[in-house]
Amino acid sequence: MGTPLAPGGSEAGARPQLAIARVLPDLPFDKVFDYLIPPHLAPEVRVGTMVRVALHGRRVGGWVVGLADEPATDRALQPLTRVTGWGPPPDVVALAKWAAWRWAGRPAQLLGTASPPRSVRALPAPPAAAPAPRPTVDPEAAAVVPVGAEVSVVRLPPPADVLPLALAVAARDDALILTPSVAGAASLAARLRQEGLAVALVPQEWARAAAGGCVAVGARAGAWAPRPGLGAVLVVDEGDEAYQEERAPTWNARDVALERARRAGAPCVLTSPCPSLEALDAGRLVLGSRTEERAGWPVLDVVDRRQEPPGAGLYSARLVALARAAEPGARLVCVLNRKGRARLLACATCRELARCEACGAAVDGGDGVLRCRRCGRERPVVCLACGAGRMATLRVGVTRAREELEVLAGRPVAEVSADSAAGPPPAGVPVLVGTEAVLHRVGSASAVAFLDFDQELLAPRYRAAEAALGLLARAARVVGGRSAGGRILVQTRVPRHEVLDAALHADPGRLALVEAARRAALRFPPETAVAAVSGAAAAAFVAGLAGVPEVDVLGPAHDRWLVRAPDHGVLCTALAAAPRPPGRLRVEVDPLRA
Repeated sequence: MGTPLAPGGSEAGARPQLAIARVLPDLPFDKVFDYLIPPHLAPEVRVGTMVRVALHGRRVGGWVVGLADEPATDRALQPLTRVTGWGPPPDVVALAKWAAWRWAGRPAQLLGTASPPRSVRALPAPPAAAPAPRPTVDPEAAAVVPVGAEVSVVRLPPPADVLPLALAVAARDDALILTPSVAGAASLAARLRQEGLAVALVPQEWARAAAGGCVAVGARAGAWAPRPGLGAVLVVDEGDEAYQEERAPTWNARDVALERARRAGAPCVLTSPCPSLEALDAGRLVLGSRTEERAGWPVLDVVDRRQEPPGAGLYSARLVALARAAEPGARLVCVLNRKGRARLLACATCRELARCEACGAAVDGGDGVLRCRRCGRERPVVCLACGAGRMATLRVGVTRAREELEVLAGRPVAEVSADSAAGPPPAGVPVLVGTEAVLHRVGSASAVAFLDFDQELLAPRYRAAEAALGLLARAARVVGGRSAGGRILVQTRVPRHEVLDAALHADPGRLALVEAARRAALRFPPETAVAAVSGAAAAAFVAGLAGVPEVDVLGPAHDRWLVRAPDHGVLCTALAAAPRPPGRLRVEVDPLRA
């Protein structure tokens, strides 16, 4: 794949056995260029080394992605300008090439994530063996870690401590542990150090991870951490959306970790209170005691808002009573997502929500029809429950919700959202109202109330049900299980939804069965593989996919196309082969919001 550089170097002549570095520049194209390795730099150059090179009259950074004795061109070669330092090891370089194909991106983008945040000129010596004995590993946790390149999917109760499982994985050489958040990674790393283990928190301690002899712990970017001899992988809360990169290429740390473990022949353990269908497809489900799982889920109170008279407002009588009883030491957390940008339609007569008869998602009204936001099906403006032909729009907003609840409860109420000041919520306030962010900012509460959970249940995304159950699991961690007196209150107009049924019975498997059948019928992932294509050049790009066997192009809807194929092999090969027209183009493989 080597190509010539800009002119200016010495003639190669008839020099056999040249030392050649194949360099991928950190630029928006995928061409690899051949460079001579000067003798004084030769000891530092290996696959993955970060270098500076001259290219078209300027110096740019890049990575050595290959070494050769013969150039791939007859034109003159220039020498490497200098070595910047250590970069991703060869196995990660190969992994980045695979991920660029898998998520329709450029290897340079992924190698940038896999590189140290600061220049690393030398690696520290691996830590010496600790004089103290290694921490004791729980036999039950050790039994969960498979032997060889196998995958275990462990369903844990929401408040369960992941430390025993982390210790079992860390007992394998050069283990890799991922958590959804940077704060969670730092906390787990500190706890492992307290147990006497050598730990590298990545990416900050990238060099230590590259030296080996320790367990590497990180968030999403930690999936690319250097591991000299990967022994095992643990992905905590595998279905958390934080694992997926929102910028293209939209790679997912869970899937990168799975592929990395497979290539290394190492076991991989995925944990979650409610495993995703993708995880269940990847490995063997491991269940604990049903008694422990039931105790780990809190009491769930479902308030059926269909029984309330029109004009009752956002708050049920039960929620107002809960707010009036709240105290600073027994805090109530109210969740209202999306700050009122979402909208739902309800029958003006019977108050039943307008839903798609095919996939169950919410529908939009306009031009005399109701249109599904998920699958695109249309029908006349008719309520499926009572046959009425008039719909009312439901709108909500966090700021207004805080003001109204403060008046109704007669107690101070604070607003917490992603736009609020960083840090914990204000102390001494008995009631908090916020978006989903409030569940990540509050350490504990006596109760969590979802003011309008239908926004989650009926969201126009094929992963909406999984995400809604994950939100309930997150709330369960805030309030604790049944033994801790935890309580979750859900206001809904869909009281028999399968998500609520799974939470009521503390059995996420109930939802998995329904979701698997629904997605198979609608041909949603993991039954198929999907990519979303948008941008000014999207129309020209998807035109190049027309006629490709087994590839369907759906749309456009809101200037966005969906490309669907039976599996990722067919989909990603088609995306890689399609010509890329000039202009802005965004390709999202496995889109979160499709």
